[in-house]
Amino acid sequence: MAPQPPTGDRRSLLFAIGALIFSPGIDRVMREGRLDPLPYFQRHSRGDWGDITDAQWQANNAALQSGDRLESSYTVHRELSICIFTEADRSATHIVLASER
Repeated sequence: MAPQPPTGDRRSLLFAIGALIFSPGIDRVMREGRLDPLPYFQRHSRGDWGDITDAQWQANNAALQSGDRLESSYTVHRELSICIFTEADRSATHIVLASER
């Protein structure tokens, strides 16, 4: 029988994500094969807010309790950064290019 991974390996989402919406720019770079946004989305949904200031990080952690908007930013490489935000009402999570903000 194959060993089973410990249950702690699968962390659950910290909050509801709602509809997952890709911006036109994200859709384009995905179609070009230049981006897989899933690892960044997983980080966002688990509370790893990426490349943001300490104040923004603290605001996101507080927003988990207060129900405010959650925002993350990730540098994919020197020429590509993405932002992910989840609406305050948790109805949708958007993935956009930083240049589209």
